[in-house]
Amino acid sequence: MAEFTHIDGDHVRMVDVTEKPDIHRKATAQGRIYLDSKTLKAIAEKTTRKGNVLATAEIAAILAVKETFRIIPMCHPLPVGGVSVDFVQTDEYIEATVTVKTYGKTGIEMEALTGVSVALLTIWDMVKSAEKDEFGQYPGTRIEGIRVLSKEKSAA
Repeated sequence: MAEFTHIDGDHVRMVDVTEKPDIHRKATAQGRIYLDSKTLKAIAEKTTRKGNVLATAEIAAILAVKETFRIIPMCHPLPVGGVSVDFVQTDEYIEATVTVKTYGKTGIEMEALTGVSVALLTIWDMVKSAEKDEFGQYPGTRIEGIRVLSKEKSAA
Protein backbone atom coordinates (compact mmCIF):
# COMPACT_ATOMS: atom_id res chain seq x y z
CA MET A 1 0.00 0.00 0.00
CA ALA A 2 1.25 3.48 -0.88
CA GLU A 3 2.31 5.78 1.93
CA PHE A 4 0.88 9.29 1.73
CA THR A 5 3.24 11.68 3.47
CA HIS A 6 0.78 14.59 3.62
CA ILE A 7 -1.96 12.67 5.47
CA ASP A 8 -2.02 11.95 9.19
CA GLY A 9 -5.28 10.25 10.10
CA ASP A 10 -8.06 12.71 9.27
CA HIS A 11 -5.62 15.62 9.02
CA VAL A 12 -3.35 16.91 6.30
CA ARG A 13 0.12 18.16 7.12
CA MET A 14 3.15 19.68 5.55
CA VAL A 15 5.97 17.13 5.64
CA ASP A 16 8.86 18.11 7.92
CA VAL A 17 12.01 18.18 5.79
CA THR A 18 14.31 19.94 8.26
CA GLU A 19 16.50 16.86 8.78
CA LYS A 20 16.95 16.14 5.06
CA PRO A 21 20.24 17.22 3.47
CA ASP A 22 20.38 20.05 0.96
CA ILE A 23 21.18 18.74 -2.52
CA HIS A 24 20.96 19.91 -6.11
CA ARG A 25 17.59 19.10 -7.67
CA LYS A 26 16.23 19.55 -11.16
CA ALA A 27 12.89 18.71 -12.73
CA THR A 28 11.55 19.06 -16.24
CA ALA A 29 7.85 19.04 -17.15
CA GLN A 30 6.09 19.29 -20.49
CA GLY A 31 2.64 19.73 -21.99
CA ARG A 32 0.87 20.75 -25.19
CA ILE A 33 -1.88 23.08 -26.29
CA TYR A 34 -3.71 22.25 -29.51
CA LEU A 35 -4.91 25.27 -31.50
CA ASP A 36 -6.43 26.10 -34.86
CA SER A 37 -3.86 26.41 -37.66
CA LYS A 38 -4.77 30.08 -38.22
CA THR A 39 -4.13 30.82 -34.56
CA LEU A 40 -0.79 29.01 -34.66
CA LYS A 41 0.20 31.02 -37.73
CA ALA A 42 -0.69 34.30 -35.98
CA ILE A 43 1.39 33.26 -32.95
CA ALA A 44 4.37 32.40 -35.16
CA GLU A 45 4.05 35.68 -37.06
CA LYS A 46 3.47 37.64 -33.80
CA THR A 47 0.27 39.18 -35.16
CA THR A 48 -2.14 38.28 -32.36
CA ARG A 49 -4.29 41.01 -30.82
CA LYS A 50 -2.74 40.76 -27.36
CA GLY A 51 0.92 40.81 -28.44
CA ASN A 52 3.76 38.30 -28.28
CA VAL A 53 2.06 35.16 -26.98
CA LEU A 54 5.12 33.03 -26.30
CA ALA A 55 7.10 35.80 -24.59
CA THR A 56 4.14 36.43 -22.31
CA ALA A 57 3.72 32.69 -21.63
CA GLU A 58 7.40 32.42 -20.75
CA ILE A 59 7.12 35.21 -18.18
CA ALA A 60 3.92 33.66 -16.80
CA ALA A 61 5.64 30.28 -16.41
CA ILE A 62 8.55 31.79 -14.49
CA LEU A 63 6.24 33.73 -12.19
CA ALA A 64 4.14 30.60 -11.59
CA VAL A 65 7.23 28.55 -10.70
CA LYS A 66 8.18 31.15 -8.09
CA GLU A 67 4.67 31.15 -6.59
CA THR A 68 3.95 27.40 -6.59
CA PHE A 69 4.04 27.13 -2.79
CA ARG A 70 1.24 29.72 -2.61
CA ILE A 71 -0.94 27.77 -5.08
CA ILE A 72 -0.47 24.17 -3.89
CA PRO A 73 -1.20 23.99 -0.15
CA MET A 74 1.41 21.48 1.06
CA CYS A 75 4.32 22.59 -1.13
CA HIS A 76 7.36 24.00 0.61
CA PRO A 77 8.68 27.37 -0.51
CA LEU A 78 11.87 26.55 -2.38
CA PRO A 79 14.80 28.68 -3.45
CA VAL A 80 14.49 28.66 -7.23
CA GLY A 81 17.98 28.65 -8.68
CA GLY A 82 16.99 28.70 -12.33
CA VAL A 83 14.08 28.31 -14.70
CA SER A 84 14.17 27.64 -18.41
CA VAL A 85 11.09 27.70 -20.61
CA ASP A 86 11.09 26.38 -24.16
CA PHE A 87 8.40 26.18 -26.80
CA VAL A 88 8.17 23.99 -29.89
CA GLN A 89 5.48 24.92 -32.37
CA THR A 90 4.08 22.55 -34.99
CA ASP A 91 1.13 22.91 -37.35
CA GLU A 92 -1.13 21.35 -34.67
CA TYR A 93 0.12 22.44 -31.26
CA ILE A 94 2.60 24.32 -29.11
CA GLU A 95 4.62 22.20 -26.70
CA ALA A 96 5.91 23.91 -23.57
CA THR A 97 8.84 22.51 -21.60
CA VAL A 98 9.85 23.96 -18.24
CA THR A 99 13.01 22.99 -16.34
CA VAL A 100 13.53 24.19 -12.78
CA LYS A 101 16.64 23.93 -10.60
CA THR A 102 17.04 24.32 -6.86
CA TYR A 103 19.40 23.48 -4.04
CA GLY A 104 17.37 22.26 -1.13
CA LYS A 105 15.64 19.58 0.90
CA THR A 106 12.73 18.61 -1.31
CA GLY A 107 11.80 18.20 -4.95
CA ILE A 108 11.06 20.80 -7.54
CA GLU A 109 8.71 18.85 -9.84
CA MET A 110 5.57 20.64 -8.67
CA GLU A 111 7.16 23.92 -9.68
CA ALA A 112 7.96 22.57 -13.15
CA LEU A 113 4.41 21.23 -13.56
CA THR A 114 2.93 24.54 -12.39
CA GLY A 115 5.14 26.46 -14.81
CA VAL A 116 4.04 24.34 -17.78
CA SER A 117 0.37 24.55 -16.78
CA VAL A 118 0.40 28.32 -16.45
CA ALA A 119 2.36 28.76 -19.70
CA LEU A 120 -0.27 26.77 -21.59
CA LEU A 121 -3.15 28.55 -19.85
CA THR A 122 -1.58 31.89 -20.74
CA ILE A 123 -1.35 30.90 -24.39
CA TRP A 124 -5.04 29.92 -24.32
CA ASP A 125 -6.02 33.18 -22.64
CA MET A 126 -4.14 35.28 -25.16
CA VAL A 127 -5.73 33.64 -28.21
CA LYS A 128 -9.16 32.65 -26.93
CA SER A 129 -10.98 35.19 -29.09
CA ALA A 130 -9.51 33.54 -32.21
CA GLU A 131 -10.28 30.03 -30.97
CA LYS A 132 -13.99 30.50 -30.20
CA ASP A 133 -16.59 29.23 -32.63
CA GLU A 134 -19.84 31.07 -33.46
CA PHE A 135 -21.38 29.73 -30.22
CA GLY A 136 -18.53 30.95 -28.01
CA GLN A 137 -17.18 27.43 -27.51
CA TYR A 138 -13.68 25.99 -28.04
CA PRO A 139 -14.29 22.89 -30.17
CA GLY A 140 -10.65 22.14 -31.00
CA THR A 141 -8.69 23.93 -28.32
CA ARG A 142 -7.30 21.63 -25.66
CA ILE A 143 -4.41 21.17 -23.27
CA GLU A 144 -2.99 17.66 -23.02
CA GLY A 145 -0.12 15.59 -21.80
CA ILE A 146 1.10 17.62 -18.85
CA ARG A 147 3.68 15.41 -17.19
CA VAL A 148 7.07 15.25 -15.49
CA LEU A 149 9.72 14.24 -18.02
CA SER A 150 12.55 13.93 -15.51
CA LYS A 151 13.48 14.51 -11.89
CA GLU A 152 17.11 14.51 -10.79
CA LYS A 153 18.99 14.74 -7.51
CA SER A 154 22.74 15.06 -7.09
CA ALA A 155 25.21 15.90 -4.34
CA ALA A 156 26.78 19.36 -4.32
